[in-house]
Amino acid sequence: MQEKALPQENQIRSDQDQPNLPQHIAIVMDGNGRWAKKRFLPRVFGHRAGVEAVRRVVKYCASKQIKVLSIFAFSSENWRRPEQEVGYLMNLFLTGLEREIQLLHENNVRVRFIGNRANFDEKLIAKIAEAEEKTRHNTGLTFLIAVDYGGQWDICEAVRRIANEVEAGKLKSDEVTSRTIANYLSFADLPNPDLFIRTSGERRISNFMLWQLAYAELYFTDVLWPDFDEKELDNALFDYANRERRFGLSGEQLNERHDAS
Repeated sequence: MQEKALPQENQIRSDQDQPNLPQHIAIVMDGNGRWAKKRFLPRVFGHRAGVEAVRRVVKYCASKQIKVLSIFAFSSENWRRPEQEVGYLMNLFLTGLEREIQLLHENNVRVRFIGNRANFDEKLIAKIAEAEEKTRHNTGLTFLIAVDYGGQWDICEAVRRIANEVEAGKLKSDEVTSRTIANYLSFADLPNPDLFIRTSGERRISNFMLWQLAYAELYFTDVLWPDFDEKELDNALFDYANRERRFGLSGEQLNERHDAS
């Protein structure tokens, strides 16, 4: 983020004319490789261009006062990719943290990571912890980065921790509810995603936040991730704002609630 700083709080334009903005946007950033292939470039050029798209989206979400932005940076399945590509992604991740974290901090962005850190080298683990600690007390956008993450892994970890509590006598098995499980999942202290976006034309969740996306609105676009910009995000936000979110209720019940309020 060398070109421009994120908008300061007093510079953020009002979005009261868009009352239906989501609190939490989750994005699967797909299409870096295809973007590079279309230009007869190695895949790594696509990943590099994808970082620029992340910068744009973080900046724009901060300007619109979105509370949480989550990105799927590296899935637990991504380890299966060619060793050279994985190595490049790890290096890009490390250098990106070193370069970007100060600017994010200066602009009141809180950075958090979810996922299994055990497979990363010590230097990267240390940088992740440093980024979280440095931005811990920031009160603007929460930028949630999923690394070596999978929705199934997240649920399994929650169930394992609950089982340990039951074995230790701290929790009874008949006290385990969906709310209990939710409280043991990653980012349990943050709102679940309202809007899920996936780029590049794929129509899959791909093991991202399986539990937390239960009632999210899904938005798919053919745009490749490196080309995803403020206009494309506005398209997704417009689509979201015009949907009726029922959470299991009927349209009539929602109307009754609106009339009562």
